Amino acid sequence: MSDACQTATCDASTSNPYASASGQSTGASVSLQYGDSTSGTHASGPVVLDTVAVAGLSMSSQPFAAVNDTNNSAVQNGGAGIFGLGFPSQSFVQAAVVNQQFNSPSTTDDFVNNIATDGPLVSRLAMSGQIEQPLFAITLQRNTIDVSGEGQITVGELPADTDNSSITWVPVRLYSSGDGGLNPPSFASNEVYPLRWEVPLDGVFLDGNQLPGTTLTGASTQLSALIDTGNSILRGPQDVVNSILQTVSPAFAKNSNAEPTFPCATPHTLAFMIGGQMFPVDPRDFVSQNKDGDATTCIANNLVATDPPSRGALFSWSLGDPFLKSNLVAFYYGNLTHPSVDPPRIGFKSQVPQNASAELKDVVADAQESGGVFESTIDVAPTASTVVTLSTESSTAAAPPSSPTASLPSLAEQTSLASPQTPSPSETATEGPKKNSAFSSRLDFHSSFWYTVLPLFYLLS
Repeated sequence: MSDACQTATCDASTSNPYASASGQSTGASVSLQYGDSTSGTHASGPVVLDTVAVAGLSMSSQPFAAVNDTNNSAVQNGGAGIFGLGFPSQSFVQAAVVNQQFNSPSTTDDFVNNIATDGPLVSRLAMSGQIEQPLFAITLQRNTIDVSGEGQITVGELPADTDNSSITWVPVRLYSSGDGGLNPPSFASNEVYPLRWEVPLDGVFLDGNQLPGTTLTGASTQLSALIDTGNSILRGPQDVVNSILQTVSPAFAKNSNAEPTFPCATPHTLAFMIGGQMFPVDPRDFVSQNKDGDATTCIANNLVATDPPSRGALFSWSLGDPFLKSNLVAFYYGNLTHPSVDPPRIGFKSQVPQNASAELKDVVADAQESGGVFESTIDVAPTASTVVTLSTESSTAAAPPSSPTASLPSLAEQTSLASPQTPSPSETATEGPKKNSAFSSRLDFHSSFWYTVLPLFYLLS
């Protein structure tokens, strides 16, 4: 959000806007759409270059949108913008800059060759060697019902208390040009690139019972889920969502136009099987308070229907904050120019205790004794955070082991490889990320509440 934004949303913001005059103009602009067809928001503005610094990790000439028009509520909840953590292939900002430089429309060769200079921040940090591994990991705090520990984002390696052996790694879905992905560049004509942080789903379960598959497959023949840090809820196929709500809510079962209310003290566990392992949403993250002062009747409003799969968006599910409050998720970019050399993947570790259902019953009982008031906290994440620089020899407990394939190529190697070696499916599915430099910069953010994950941390200097 820049000081040029005069919309009602920007006027209501309490964050400090970016000073438009301090950025170097690129001559490009973007118009961005967020959410889905029923709950979408927008942001637009010129693309500028400036130094972006986050807890000691900085990048000069970083392109970003100096938003002058938006209705996105992130800026009303303590954020000054959205910290883009997606793949370069999905970056409208990079596309706008590259098109401006090479006379629109630019070629895929131009786009891929300019990831290191015009790509998203973490992609550039990875390719410049400023971070030990091309990854970030996220956990979120449960901010109500039963408040949990602080949320955290770690850039460049796994959190210090997380061992790679405890994580289930799953390959990210790759998008061919026919599916809406990038056309391969001439210097890597056999490559297929990731588009979104999307993984295959083995199944969806409610209270231990597998749910029937959706009939609303759209353009996709494979069940998959988007792991979405910008999504505050859970979104799924209309028919499956209706089935879940009819099961948990007697009111919704009688009338699909009714609110999906149910007894607060009745725990329900919605779980997703990924990579052969079950990753549940904690019952305390599935339920929401329906009315102030009422801890007897709750509502399942953290789950809604979304659009069916379409070209460029083949996922059926979008797993947002409730899933991220229940699971640690690590996002590994791999080799950004030659994905077959080191494929992207996502790692999962459940944070849900075995007695989660009992704990929900306990907090509901406590709330009922306290006049129907559940514990709640809304504290914006602090800008202060820590950076720890370690040698790879001293950080073996937190760092994942190297995978069986060759080490991640240097920037020069990434942009010149012609015939990269393709790992076997078993290697890409089970092995952890690889180190790509002799040092580590680890960055941790802690917050007691994240409204929507990353809008809180776009810091400019």
